[in-house]
Amino acid sequence: MVPSPPAPERVIRDHGIRPKAGTSSLDELRTTVNPMRKIYVLTFVTMDGVMQGPGGPEEDTSGGFHHGGWTVGYFDDFVAKEMGKEMGHKFDLLLGRRTYDIFASYWPHMKGPVADPINNATKYVATHRPLTTDWKKTVRLEGDVVEAIRKLKKESGPEIQVHGSGTLIQTLLKHDLVDEFWLKIFPVTIGNGRKLFADETRYAGFSLVESSASPSGVIIAKYKPAGEVKSGSFARPT
Repeated sequence: MVPSPPAPERVIRDHGIRPKAGTSSLDELRTTVNPMRKIYVLTFVTMDGVMQGPGGPEEDTSGGFHHGGWTVGYFDDFVAKEMGKEMGHKFDLLLGRRTYDIFASYWPHMKGPVADPINNATKYVATHRPLTTDWKKTVRLEGDVVEAIRKLKKESGPEIQVHGSGTLIQTLLKHDLVDEFWLKIFPVTIGNGRKLFADETRYAGFSLVESSASPSGVIIAKYKPAGEVKSGSFARPT
């Protein structure tokens, strides 16, 4: 029996996204002009910062989480088209172990316009445990994960996308390895669950690259690091 697809890919499939075939001339230009690879974090997140279990109650129940599926009622065509743009070109994947195991249980059995780019992507996995999967183009990052990712960024190749992988995201944030956050902020609050920005997140500022809103109220926002926080005080000088 094939398990149900991991989110957000289940709703992407159901909305009929058709990624572009092959690599575009723009992708080739980016690789030629700027060999430094970019890491983009694609995350569905609630208004109170939870990223756990967006696609269904069975997706991720770790820690006793029982509110899974909070994206489904708000995932409209506008959000689906945005995901199509973000995943409709050549990319590789950087995944934490839990997310990789979820993906590996489903995508190798699938074919089609959504499955093919994921299956054809190189999957870099941050884990200290052996991988017992035969999913093609899987690479376990050896040794120091942070140094392995830094080395990966210096190589030529397509952009690197991070899906899910909450623990890995904390490591990327700590070491300033994220080039942009591509967020879909859903109009719900949950309270408990794994947060996108954990308590240990570093003190840093970001700039807004672009933003839009879907009819169902999902805020689509892309942010990139912008150095120090622009702090100050509104108190009148005495």
